[in-house]
Amino acid sequence: MARWSDGYWSSSDGLRLHYRDYAGDAARPPIVCIPGLTRNARDFEGVAERLAGRRRLICVDLRGRGQSEHSKDPMLYVPPVYVEDMEALIAALGLTRFVLFGTSLGGLITMLLAQRDSGRIAAALLNDIGPVLETRGLEHIRSYVGRSQSWPTWLHAARALCEMQSDRYPDWPLEQWLVYAKRVCRLTPNGRIVFDYDMRLAEPFKMPAGEAGFDLWPAFRSLDGVPSLVVRGELSDLLSEETVKRMCAEVSSLEAVTVPRVGHAPTLDEPIALDAIDRLLARGDAADC
Repeated sequence: MARWSDGYWSSSDGLRLHYRDYAGDAARPPIVCIPGLTRNARDFEGVAERLAGRRRLICVDLRGRGQSEHSKDPMLYVPPVYVEDMEALIAALGLTRFVLFGTSLGGLITMLLAQRDSGRIAAALLNDIGPVLETRGLEHIRSYVGRSQSWPTWLHAARALCEMQSDRYPDWPLEQWLVYAKRVCRLTPNGRIVFDYDMRLAEPFKMPAGEAGFDLWPAFRSLDGVPSLVVRGELSDLLSEETVKRMCAEVSSLEAVTVPRVGHAPTLDEPIALDAIDRLLARGDAADC
């Protein structure tokens, strides 16, 4: 199992934020991994297990998730603030060139970081996210985000997650649901299993503007010329095939792959995703030569 060290940085409003730091080849740009709305640094465990040693991976807990402090004001759980938090991390670590892996919300942040300065990005992965968010997918997320639940054991949590999300991962065995449960949940001091995020982050997300609330196409187009990859789940209700086709037409450096029998969002452990990640990193390395 790949080992990591815990790292911390400070946001502009004084929060102590956390990341997992997996050591790797210092000569190559590190990979900064940004998770989705209710996820955390553990979401990239599979990717990190495979790439650590060859690559440095910095897997972040956004504010209100995992080991990062919760925002004092829930209305600060919005993409522009997350972007500022990421800029603070980039500055704190002195990163001048890096790869971005962004799942869902993390992909939105990736596009917004590219809009600020795409020249520093060696390669970018957008996991089941694009400039257009399908209404059906957004409504599905709104239906469960911020709903506090708890279970007495990890097995109970895994079975509950299976019942709630089997339409996303219809082929998963129970063992995979247990892995998933331990990525998205935590054990409380009183012995209960709960989701590992601040339930208040649902407040701005459930407002009419939705998760993005602005035109993301200009931000996405900032990736033109940057080796890029979009991974779409075949069963995704958030990213449509039509959007992916337009994305490929507008950014010539973008490769698109579809993970069969998976919804929102792929774990990036799937064979087709692993092969595409290898190609992406090779393109990024070639561009840096």
